[in-house]
Amino acid sequence: MNRRNSRIVPPAVSSFVVALGLLAVPALVLAQAKRPDSASSSSANSGQSASSSSSSGPAFAQEKAPSLVDPAGPAIELVNSEQLFFMAATLNACGYDEGLAESDPVRQEVRNEVNQALAASEDARDKRDKVCLYIAQHRMTGTIKDISQYISLALYLTPPPDLETSVELPEMPPDSTQVVEILPLLKDFAAAVDLHGIWLTHHHGYDEIVNRLHDGLTQMILSTNYYLKMPASTYDGRRFLVVVEPQLNPHTINARVYGTDFVDVVSPVNGQIRMSDVRHTYLHYLIEPLLYSRSSATDRFLPIMKEVRDAPLDYRLRSDIVDLTIECLIKAVEARTMDTGIKPYVAPKDEKRSDFERIESERNAVNQKMEQVRIAQVRHDMAQGYVLTAYFYEQLGIFEKDPASLKDTIGELVYSMDVDHEIHRARDVTFDKEADDDVLRRSAPRKLTGLDLAEARLAAGDYATASAMARQSLTMVSGGETVDTGRANFILARAAILTGHPQDAMTEFEKAASTAKETRILAWSHIYLGRMMDLDCKRDEALAQYKEALAVRDGQQDTRLAAERGVKAAYAVKGHSCEENADTDGADDDTDNSGGKPAPNLPTAPPPSVTAPK
Repeated sequence: MNRRNSRIVPPAVSSFVVALGLLAVPALVLAQAKRPDSASSSSANSGQSASSSSSSGPAFAQEKAPSLVDPAGPAIELVNSEQLFFMAATLNACGYDEGLAESDPVRQEVRNEVNQALAASEDARDKRDKVCLYIAQHRMTGTIKDISQYISLALYLTPPPDLETSVELPEMPPDSTQVVEILPLLKDFAAAVDLHGIWLTHHHGYDEIVNRLHDGLTQMILSTNYYLKMPASTYDGRRFLVVVEPQLNPHTINARVYGTDFVDVVSPVNGQIRMSDVRHTYLHYLIEPLLYSRSSATDRFLPIMKEVRDAPLDYRLRSDIVDLTIECLIKAVEARTMDTGIKPYVAPKDEKRSDFERIESERNAVNQKMEQVRIAQVRHDMAQGYVLTAYFYEQLGIFEKDPASLKDTIGELVYSMDVDHEIHRARDVTFDKEADDDVLRRSAPRKLTGLDLAEARLAAGDYATASAMARQSLTMVSGGETVDTGRANFILARAAILTGHPQDAMTEFEKAASTAKETRILAWSHIYLGRMMDLDCKRDEALAQYKEALAVRDGQQDTRLAAERGVKAAYAVKGHSCEENADTDGADDDTDNSGGKPAPNLPTAPPPSVTAPK
């Protein structure tokens, strides 16, 4: 995200900024939610191409179960996976930082152990660079889909050390096959840093996380089945699998449907997972077979599809009446069972017969308030395009009073719908302009604070506020708080350049280079120091800085290329040269001949530790 300041930069400042390449650098790419496209699989779809919620249909029959699904195991499982651990640890080693601050401590512990192994072995760093280069080259969308394709692949791998695909490629989700060539590089990296040994060290901790989540998941399963009056023990050959991996972004649920198997990949925050999102997938698991078995009966709903053409729905939902019907029924169940935030009425213990009328009036008043909240949710869902939600919501009110299960009632719900009435109801809906993030493909934003917020202000051109916040964070160190001083100095250095104070920038870059915890910040501090020394005609000192940057080995291609260019030729801009470099042809300079403006191939500065979902 390259947001340049709209204010005019004084010429002296501008030339120096251009010289260091800062204006061509994407400022910190903030950790904000990006809504993936319909092919993304931060949703319960592993990409629309891989498996959507309509995967029970014949088009998806060729997909086989993920390797984690035990054919002899229970229908519902909560597990962890060494294969997924390997993949997640590798992604983390290559700059995957989303949700790091809110993740379980084990994520940072694993990262520290991997970094120790990298620091001790040149071979390990070489293997890391190769796998990271592959990941960088396959970063296509800038969304969660870039990460989810590796998660999808990991679910179809045999256990280490083999790490082979568990089925033939044509039987795997298409998104996973797009990155299957990573496997030799993954195995080499895993062996070089001994990921299996690290897994054994933390396996017990992973099991403890699973044990802590077990009761909450069980309660969700039981309460959902209780409401739908469907036994949880029924087994029809399908699986619902919840896989826990703390090294992934805890604000994103990766939910997928592979053939008849439903898989949720989750990461805990403070020992808890977003159970409402898991429940949404579980409702798909329960309800989809009931409606797909009656898909021909929903053909008469097709005229409704014309009414949702302008709704902000995913294309799949605007083109498939069965999928839309399923989602509307699930929305209605969620509205009926939602936590309204209103405390249920509790009658006083010492109630008397004379108080019955007052108590009943107070109870009804509370119930009406709760109903108003639910109705507001239904209206919102209708405005989003789920135009059958109101119908199902009304019918569920009748269902709640009937002893029959949803399985026994679903036929009546489908066949008794007055389609003309629902068409007219849909026509009266004013649709929202933008869609909500679907639970099945949602990445929740987090509130920016501290240095994250300072980076945001720097990106917005508010250099004074960014500097003030970075300095404030440094004062917290004396108070005993843990602060990334290197990152704070790195912010101050860039703010100093952008405001025309190169000497202050030099001082802050030197501090960042001596205190940075993030290898990417450390490497780029050395690169910037090298560029400044080149511009100050101190070529030998500049070379030393570029070599320091290469020695850091942060695993990122842009870092390596920028440092190698600095070693090969002195950094220069038009209108500025040193006598010893006067004969340089400028072929490798990071500028063009258009008045000192950055060339298109100008190396980007580091997006430090806060990055957007990949």
